[in-house]
Amino acid sequence: MHYQIVHAFGAGVYCVFIALFLLAARIPRTPPGANWFAAAISCALLGRLAVLYLTPLGELALANPVYGSFLILEKVLLVMGFVRFFELQHRTMLVRAICVSAAVAELWMLWSNNQLALPLIKSTSYALFNVFVLASLSWMLLRDDIDCPRLIRRCMATACIALTVHWASGGLVGHFYPPWLRYGFLLGTALVALQYMSLLTAILALFHRRLIQAEAKALKLAFKDPLTGLYNKHFMNNLFDQALLLATRPHHLVAVYYIDLDNFKPVNDQAGHAVGDKVLMCVAQRLKEAVRSTDICARLGGDEFTVIATQLERQDQAPEIAKKLLAKLAAPIEVGHQQFVLGASIGISLYPSHGQDLSRLLEQADAAMYHVKHRGKSGYELYTAG
Repeated sequence: MHYQIVHAFGAGVYCVFIALFLLAARIPRTPPGANWFAAAISCALLGRLAVLYLTPLGELALANPVYGSFLILEKVLLVMGFVRFFELQHRTMLVRAICVSAAVAELWMLWSNNQLALPLIKSTSYALFNVFVLASLSWMLLRDDIDCPRLIRRCMATACIALTVHWASGGLVGHFYPPWLRYGFLLGTALVALQYMSLLTAILALFHRRLIQAEAKALKLAFKDPLTGLYNKHFMNNLFDQALLLATRPHHLVAVYYIDLDNFKPVNDQAGHAVGDKVLMCVAQRLKEAVRSTDICARLGGDEFTVIATQLERQDQAPEIAKKLLAKLAAPIEVGHQQFVLGASIGISLYPSHGQDLSRLLEQADAAMYHVKHRGKSGYELYTAG
């Protein structure tokens, strides 16, 4: 009766695991191991159901070989799922060895028939097969570079090692202390549940990591220009507020530079948009190199950029920064075997003398930039009222 209760409880727990593994397998981009884990635990479930059905009919001699055969198949499917889920293709030879040993164990079960030692943990050959498989899993968990959180990996390794010791010593301990056969059976069921719980947790940890990565990517797309990696126009107001926080002293100035590239349209027209994109990426990199760590670079769209220079002590610092930006942007840009010379027209506005909000300062810097364009491009101008 004790074994039947454990089998019934184990069967119920296994049904829950099967449902969860199958549900996880339906989620896009889930590694193929989830289906194998569901198949493995299904074999364990069928084995327990066979015992529950055959034992009351007095077919104990048949129930144990059927139970053992299903558990052998379960171990094979478990290992194959483990190798596929954690992408351990270099363990193919080990998987083949386990499959061969499983075939031998199955044939031995059929050949032994009524001569099986009961319970199965007392059967030396059957116990050796389980020791081989579980020791192999333990070895892979301890030696291979598995993409899995450390705590979950330790739980899996602990369960596999404990099951290895259980199968290696259970028969001997049971010989000298018969009650251990009953307690050991209960312990083995709990360790198998821990093993599958750890695998399910590893799948959930994978989903959690993907969710965090997707969230980080979404935040990056919300704040950053996907081509250049600079901040985008929509995030500019927040950046300007940060710049004002850096202007901690009353005499500090903030300079807003409106940058429009010169001669960029011919690059797209003649060399193509792919080359034009690489040129824009190079421009963005040069802007980041030209400014200080407290300054902010952003792409407004197309070939227009802005730089917010913070913590300026004097107004005459603004033109010096503009000269540095012009020098960086005027240098030839090489893409593949082609070379391009662009230059830039830069308009400058200052906080607080030219305005209190970013949209106003950008308008004024834009107006100053157009004055540069009308004068013949490649230069800078500080906004002046009127």
